[in-house]
Amino acid sequence: MIITIEISYYPLSDNITEPINSFIDKLKSDDIKVEIGIMSSVITGEYDKVMKSLNDSMKILMDKYPSVFNIKISNSCLIK
Repeated sequence: MIITIEISYYPLSDNITEPINSFIDKLKSDDIKVEIGIMSSVITGEYDKVMKSLNDSMKILMDKYPSVFNIKISNSCLIK
């Protein structure tokens, strides 16, 4: 199943650029499409691959920074 996720990441640190760029870099792969926006990013790909990448990426950053993520997940709003 292909899903689309809209996600906003708010690192609660003085330097927000590094954690945001790190998060986006960790999500990118040949199997996952990432479209970067001003206030949120859109991630599209196969459910298991996207969710594993999202889980792994979020955990690394949450271990390092206080963080807030706002996430919407859909299997009916596909970006092609």
